[in-house]
Amino acid sequence: MENATILIVDDNRSVLSALELLLQNEFSEVKTLNSPKRLPEFIESGDIDLVLLDMNFSAGINTGNEGIYWLREIQKKDPDISVIMITAYGDVELAVKAMREGAVDFILKPWENEKLVATLKSSLKLRKSRMEVKKLKSEQKSLKNNIGSKSKKKSIIGSSQSVMDMMKLVSKVATTDATVLVTGENGTGKELVAYEIHNRSERKNEVMITVDMGAVTETLFESELFGHVKGAFTDAKEDRAGKIEAANGGTLFLDEIGNLSLSLQSKLLSALESRVITRVGSNRQIPVDVRLICATNRDLEDMVKKDLFREDLLYRINTIHIEVPSLRERKTDIPELAEFFLKKYSDKYGKPSLRLTSGSLKELTEYRWPGNIRELQHTIEKAVILCESNMIEPSDLMLKYSTGDMFEDTNKTIDEMEKQMIINALNKNKGNMSAVASRLGITRQTLYNKIRKYGL
Repeated sequence: MENATILIVDDNRSVLSALELLLQNEFSEVKTLNSPKRLPEFIESGDIDLVLLDMNFSAGINTGNEGIYWLREIQKKDPDISVIMITAYGDVELAVKAMREGAVDFILKPWENEKLVATLKSSLKLRKSRMEVKKLKSEQKSLKNNIGSKSKKKSIIGSSQSVMDMMKLVSKVATTDATVLVTGENGTGKELVAYEIHNRSERKNEVMITVDMGAVTETLFESELFGHVKGAFTDAKEDRAGKIEAANGGTLFLDEIGNLSLSLQSKLLSALESRVITRVGSNRQIPVDVRLICATNRDLEDMVKKDLFREDLLYRINTIHIEVPSLRERKTDIPELAEFFLKKYSDKYGKPSLRLTSGSLKELTEYRWPGNIRELQHTIEKAVILCESNMIEPSDLMLKYSTGDMFEDTNKTIDEMEKQMIINALNKNKGNMSAVASRLGITRQTLYNKIRKYGL
């Protein structure tokens, strides 16, 4: 039995009874109307899948105009409903006219039961197909709008020379379809560079699909990237497009590509070279058109030398190479980045009056940031949450200095190194002055004097 609601509209009660009796074992619900006047009410209810509609309702009139009129009214209310016209043998020409107006088929009186049921089931499939297409278009539009709005909100902040040089290269490559390899340390913002390239490209109105290659397991790689058909494996309950197919017409961003095993690198290379994918469990080849951007924090050339990365794949993904500078290479951008994150998190946590002291800004600028922008972001968020006044002091930042950090920068003065030692001791002892003084081997009064000296 088909899970569908059929509405039969005919002024002949015998016809209604006969059709209802025939169809009630074929469809989950059958409704009848002996007058079309209540049609709008039934259609607006939203649960009608298919309408069987008579061509004529008034005695002595057989022009078919009434049927055409009500067909148009149905289409105004719900253009996806399948409408089948009921007509006498001699009115086939009228039925053809109705199909030009949007009816999907017609049945003749007297009808053959098997043929009528087959016609209805075929029309119901058309209805379901229309709904699926409509849903897919809606989801695609929503996805594009969602991804588009997200990507437009993301921007690269900074005006240091290293960032300006990088953005100049981004501008040159974005308008082409060249494959780009973005490299840099963890937390430098490689994904933001990929978004920037996409947003400046001819594909900016299409989607950018991101795949974290480090999170894709060997067993799910093909299904995740190429898709699968229903029944391809135990959990394949329905057909599913892969990430490459989903990115068709847009940009495919493969993050952490250096984490792929050699066997998976081979499968990826084959798809990139042929620009064709085949879903798991299917033999049908699907052509794809994507702009490829890859990213990694690893040295792929060194991996090639060690036979850990395919040289031919490196050539394929490395038409243009963009290196994202670390935060310590663009220290002049730190105040602007810090203010950006401060605004973001003070709004998020309801502390709009929060400010960074000059001492905090100096502390942020002098710190080495091994975790780069991501670490700076988390540091500011944590400070916003824990700060108990309207000013974020250096102690609120709770920066994690290592012994190496203190002495690695040979340009630091003794005062600067002493200041870092005091901050480190304050953080470790949670502001307990006696414990801090004891740890540093000085008196509490000396500690207070140094705190005032360094603006802590």
